[in-house]
Amino acid sequence: MDPSATLSELLELSTQVVEVVVAGADGAVEAAKTSSYERSTVLAAAGTELIVAASSLREGGPVVTRVHVDLERGSLVVVGDGQRTIVATTVAEPTAGLVAYDLRAALARLRGEVG
Repeated sequence: MDPSATLSELLELSTQVVEVVVAGADGAVEAAKTSSYERSTVLAAAGTELIVAASSLREGGPVVTRVHVDLERGSLVVVGDGQRTIVATTVAEPTAGLVAYDLRAALARLRGEVG
């Protein structure tokens, strides 16, 4: 599925997601639903850096695939699959597990695993 269409579908289905960005393995923005290109690049970089930083804390352990950061007025949820990273901002006090599930499902659609 096209990355932009996948993000549009995600925003329709997940009422807790406010903004969302998909970044490739190199951190470049593949698709975004944010207020600006600059915002998209900031979120993509933050998501990629959070996954890398969290993974470095687990020396020799499995790669971290999900990071959730509570913010003053919402959360930042990051899910990675080794090929892409999807980063979302949320409403205040989201159901983080549900948001992560929706982000994982979006990544699966991007890989062509879900119709």
